[in-house]
Amino acid sequence: MALRNIRTIGDDILYKTAKEVKEMTDKMKQLVDDLLETMYEAEGVGLAAPQVGILKRIAVVDITEERDSPIVLVNPVITYTEGEQRGNEGCLSVPGKAGVVTRPNIVRVRAFDRDMNEYEIEGEELLARALIHEIEHLDGHLYVEKVEGELKDVEEEGE
Repeated sequence: MALRNIRTIGDDILYKTAKEVKEMTDKMKQLVDDLLETMYEAEGVGLAAPQVGILKRIAVVDITEERDSPIVLVNPVITYTEGEQRGNEGCLSVPGKAGVVTRPNIVRVRAFDRDMNEYEIEGEELLARALIHEIEHLDGHLYVEKVEGELKDVEEEGE
């Protein structure tokens, strides 16, 4: 595994649509591992391949405090949404900033795992927010497009 550089707002690749993964090669499995390692190191709850400069429809999410329940999303598709939640959101590609975004409270996603086994996952609240956020990265969108009001500076813990 290796840490990858996270691309930040303004980088052209973040605004491009990622390409479908046709088969899970060793190179793609390495990308999944690298995404997880990079996300954990950066203390994020999700990371999509375009954020590390790779235009492939792969994202990872882990909202657990223990950081031991990684969700791998290959070619994810949102199949259902319900309700509404409004809250602060940030992004590893928009460092030091956060803003209020309204999203569905429940989301259902169909995707493939690291071994290209199809599965469905349903998330509520933070998990729903993280799943939608990462899938939007695969379509070339950043959460800042949906921020209500202004982006605010995030204070680092300990300051």
